[in-house]
Amino acid sequence: MKLLIANAKRAVVASVALAILVALSAGQASAGEGPGVLPAREVKALLANAKTPEDHMKLAHHFSAKAIEHEAEAKEHEALAAEYKDNPNLHAAKHPMAAKTAEHCKYFAEHCRKAAQELRAMAAAHEQMAKNAGK
Repeated sequence: MKLLIANAKRAVVASVALAILVALSAGQASAGEGPGVLPAREVKALLANAKTPEDHMKLAHHFSAKAIEHEAEAKEHEALAAEYKDNPNLHAAKHPMAAKTAEHCKYFAEHCRKAAQELRAMAAAHEQMAKNAGK
């Protein structure tokens, strides 16, 4: 009985810790984008009208910053997947009857990693465009 109570307490503590992590992450996202990230309106305008090396470098920096954000998000999802795998009681705390919470987090970690790769490729393309525009 004591073991069951200890496991339940551990699950509650882990659930609260995860909730705090998610809340802090959401607070950072709503407070504004990371350094180097441009507002969507500016990205759209630059994509439509970029001609100078400076325009393309702004886009390159933007896409690099977004890649960094996606890589950080992938790490968060990997950590959550490990936590759910190591603590099966957390599945019930997040979604009663959901047995695949860890797989869900692994899926999003991989999605974020692929997005980061594509963003890095876009940044490299705009760096090349900046070089070509300067000639």
